[in-house]
Amino acid sequence: MAPKAKEKARPAAAAPAVAIEDLFASLNRHIERSEFDQAVKISDQVLSIAPGDEDAIRCKVVALIKNDSVDKALLAIEACSNKSSIDFVFFKAYCLYRQNKLDEALETLKGQEKNSAMMLLESQILFRLGLMDASVDIYQNLQKSKIESLEINFVASLVSAGRASDVQGAMESLRVKSTSSFELAYNTACSLIERNKYQDAEQLLLSARRIGQESLMEENLANDDIEIELAPIAVQLAYVQQILGNTQEAFESYTDVIKRNLADDSSLAVATNNLIALKGPKDVADGLRKLDKLIEKGEGPQTFQLARGLDVKLSRKQREAIFVNRLLLLIHSNKMDQARELAFALPSMFPDSVMPVLLQAAVHVRENKANKAEEILGQFADKFPDKLKVFLLARAQVAASAGHPQIAAESLLKIPDIQHKLATVATIVSLKERAGDIDGADAVFDSAIQWWSNAMTEDNKLDVIMEEAASFKLRHGRKDEAACLYEELVKSRGSIGALVGLIQTTAHTNIEKAETYEKQLKPLPGLKAVDVKSLEKTSGAKHIESGSTASITEAFEAKSKEKAKKKRKRKPKYPKGFDPANPGPPPDPERWLPKRERSSYRPKRKDKRAAQVRGSQGAVVKEAATSVNPKSNQTTKGPSHNVSAEQLKPSSKSRKKSKN
Repeated sequence: MAPKAKEKARPAAAAPAVAIEDLFASLNRHIERSEFDQAVKISDQVLSIAPGDEDAIRCKVVALIKNDSVDKALLAIEACSNKSSIDFVFFKAYCLYRQNKLDEALETLKGQEKNSAMMLLESQILFRLGLMDASVDIYQNLQKSKIESLEINFVASLVSAGRASDVQGAMESLRVKSTSSFELAYNTACSLIERNKYQDAEQLLLSARRIGQESLMEENLANDDIEIELAPIAVQLAYVQQILGNTQEAFESYTDVIKRNLADDSSLAVATNNLIALKGPKDVADGLRKLDKLIEKGEGPQTFQLARGLDVKLSRKQREAIFVNRLLLLIHSNKMDQARELAFALPSMFPDSVMPVLLQAAVHVRENKANKAEEILGQFADKFPDKLKVFLLARAQVAASAGHPQIAAESLLKIPDIQHKLATVATIVSLKERAGDIDGADAVFDSAIQWWSNAMTEDNKLDVIMEEAASFKLRHGRKDEAACLYEELVKSRGSIGALVGLIQTTAHTNIEKAETYEKQLKPLPGLKAVDVKSLEKTSGAKHIESGSTASITEAFEAKSKEKAKKKRKRKPKYPKGFDPANPGPPPDPERWLPKRERSSYRPKRKDKRAAQVRGSQGAVVKEAATSVNPKSNQTTKGPSHNVSAEQLKPSSKSRKKSKN
């Protein structure tokens, strides 16, 4: 019988299809719980059923961004942009902003219709790029829009743009108080710090900390999470205490933040940097170790960069402070190779700042290359006219210390707003004198006299300048010019000092004129009894603490009449029994030296037999490290001495006793 045909295998039952509505309900549930990994998986399931679903694509991109998977979000945007008509410009610009590709992000937003979200993102990008004024302009245009926490970012932009004085007016226009939130209180306190109102800033920071603790506890956050959120306030409060002179409190606050490690990376970096600055040059090695954890070598044109993404989180001013402090520590520790490498990288990293150039010059000075430092400072002074004063003052300091007085004087003469001040004139004249340029120094005085003559100020220093100029001219043989200045001072000011100087000056050239002006001097009280003619014959007057003027004249007259007394020569005294006619052999010149240091000293020979070792192989002679005082039974302190074999050898009596 033929075999039965085998039945065909039945196909397995297909899994029941999940409705898209259920997937979206699950997706919504995961998003509300902030379970973004699950939200991405559910979005992929929806897209596998309904490719090109706009809601699923949006949920996937947002979930990836919320989950800090910015790279995957960009890939998803690129993959879906060709298949869907969704406008991903905002999401793409935001992802580039998160990747710190600020120029690309700003370029992506160009030409797009600006809504409030676009404008807010653009203001944040401009803020990161350091274009604070443009960022503030956008925030001002957004004031009428109802954006949550707009005032917080607005105040932060004003402070960063150097417009801290506008913060109060901005909050009044927004109708908000500085204590409405701890973030706004913190930003307002930063504006007070910029305006040097440190005590008001301290009180507002304390209020910000209290408000933050209360509001975060209401959100049921853990204590550690609360401390992490309030760490910027703690660091800023420590900085204010440091400025106010409460260094011990600031030191403890910085140390507490660093040790507990309950802070974000940017707050930890600022606390570390400020603590190193507070210590100064003390413990340089520890400061370098801590800063080396914040700085790492970069690739490409940027030689150095901050670790852990701090380049994005810290402001430009904070980043510069960290690099500057590291360079200062390298100079203090004399690690000049590393200091030179960092010094030449900083000007390109912070092109608008003065400090990198000054530190580059400091490295050259430390390497005894003052000429190179002067050249660099001079070049940057010509390159940045608005910062001319800082560079020229530094150049003058370097040149004066290096023994180049002429260069130092020329640097000071190029600063227009200070070159006619008394201290500057005195410094330039002194430098010119040191360089031997007497004509140049004289010209400085003439220029200063002309400037003060035309100056319409209450505190005019013309008489001081003229008197010093006259003294200078008299000292360098320009008596006619000095006499003219003194005479002008006498006529205009009636100065007694100028009158005395005029008499002294004209006495060399015109005695009759000097006698005429001498009559204007008032006689000093108590000098009627002084005989001037006899006083001129003496060798000079000496100061006497007490006594009347009459006794002074009598003393000088008596001294002029008496002859100088001759001092009686005394015979030298000799020791008892010493005959100067037969002094005998001279004393030993080494008699005051210890015996071991005299040339005649010969050390005793050591007994070579004492060094012989007898006994089994490996036996050694023990050395006594300390000596024992038999009376006190205690070890005496002092250097150890080796005891010879003869001292260790027992006496015959001791041997007999040992036999018994």
